[in-house]
Amino acid sequence: MLTMYSTSWCGYCHRLKSQLDREGIAYDVVDIEQDEASAAFVRSVNGGNQTVPTIRIVPPNGGDEVVMTNPTIVQVKQALAGIGVPG
Repeated sequence: MLTMYSTSWCGYCHRLKSQLDREGIAYDVVDIEQDEASAAFVRSVNGGNQTVPTIRIVPPNGGDEVVMTNPTIVQVKQALAGIGVPG
C-alpha cells in the first residue's frame, strides 16, 4: 500500500524510514538504482528528475493513489488518514 522509492545513499530517505518505523507505519522500499521501472515511475512524477524519497500510497479499496516527493512524516500521516488508513 505505501511504497517508498529510495536510494541507498539518500539521507532524507533514511530519516523518513526511521520516522515511519517509529510511527509503526508499514511500507515497502524500492531502490530506484536497482529497478529501472521504478526509476522511470519516479521520473514520471517528478518532472524527469529521480528525486527521492518519493512516496506512493495506493488505497486498499481502490480510489486515487497519492504520490508525494520528499514528504514529512506529518504529510504522510495526513495522506494516510485522508484515504481512511490510520497512520
